[in-house]
Amino acid sequence: MVHAQAIISSYSVDDLDAAGEFYGETLGLTVTQDEMGTLGIDWAGEQRIFIYPKEDHTPASFTVLNLLVDDVDAAVDELNARGVTTKIYGDDEIEGMPNDEKGIVRGSDSTPEMAWFRDPAGNVIALLKR
Repeated sequence: MVHAQAIISSYSVDDLDAAGEFYGETLGLTVTQDEMGTLGIDWAGEQRIFIYPKEDHTPASFTVLNLLVDDVDAAVDELNARGVTTKIYGDDEIEGMPNDEKGIVRGSDSTPEMAWFRDPAGNVIALLKR
């Protein structure tokens, strides 16, 4: 068994400045830039998200980050007010999980309420009801 001392997740972006502004100002997360030219988002305790620049970046075809929130509607409304599009999937794109005009899947016994949006590099981020 691996006994990890901390958890660090990572993914790439094509524009580090745009990513820093988006994650720091639009999402309100604590973002730092280190001497290597990468971004860090510090999460609870020793957990960290590591974002690095990649010239030939291709957006991930899956969700790279899940943000747990108490109120998905309020979070979506706030993001929409900041210019972030949360309706990124059509009803036919997520089988069995139709979403409303705001892009929110209303949840069921087997799925939480959730919505998705993209960062400036096209990576998919999810809001999930806590």
